[in-house]
Amino acid sequence: MPKESNEWLVKTSQGASPGSSSDSIEPAVYHAWYETPRGGWIASRELDLMFSLLRPRPASRLLDVGCGTGWFSSRFADSGLSVSGLDPDLLALRFARQRDNRICWVEGQAEALPFADAAFDYATAVTSLCFVSDPIKALREMWRVSGRAVVLGLLHRHSLLWLTKRGQGGYRGARWDLLDEVRYWARELEPAPDIQAGWAIFLPWGGPVARGIEAVLPARLPLGGFLAVCLRRREPITAPT
Repeated sequence: MPKESNEWLVKTSQGASPGSSSDSIEPAVYHAWYETPRGGWIASRELDLMFSLLRPRPASRLLDVGCGTGWFSSRFADSGLSVSGLDPDLLALRFARQRDNRICWVEGQAEALPFADAAFDYATAVTSLCFVSDPIKALREMWRVSGRAVVLGLLHRHSLLWLTKRGQGGYRGARWDLLDEVRYWARELEPAPDIQAGWAIFLPWGGPVARGIEAVLPARLPLGGFLAVCLRRREPITAPT
């Protein structure tokens, strides 16, 4: 999730489009946010929600689109998945490669993925599509290279986060999406996917009270600042041998 100076760090190194590269910060500074109590809590909540929807099979192949410095890519690899991370930012990829050599790091754009059809079982994009000007094209590409499912992590418009942070700091230029809009994007996909969604980060300041409330709120409550959407193939496919 995007972060501003001091309290939140800019999300552009986690898969920003080239148009937002001027706002990016040094990768090590950005990545350090995940080591803070608040950053670690927010990222873990986002990760848990995506895993609960994706339910990946052990040892499957996963592509993390807009991987940035690779925090989420490494967590996916920790779960036993075979992970590739793609990003247009060479500095972020260099940083990620130095930190985790289990992952195949690739330079590229979400709208033109350099992989064959069904090259992966799963594809993820964690708040990176929020900075892509053509999310339908990016989603179509993710669907093309995924044999089982795609999960999107998005900034959600109907949330306290949107009310307090839209247009500010690292959120400047970000698109805030709704589930109905993702359903509209998915009309372009063939075959049509089954769609599930959940929400997290209802009180984004992340203090003890916010964490306690978050722990009891159901993920189906459509008021969180983070929206995760899983698009699953009804009939899995595999890459040609």
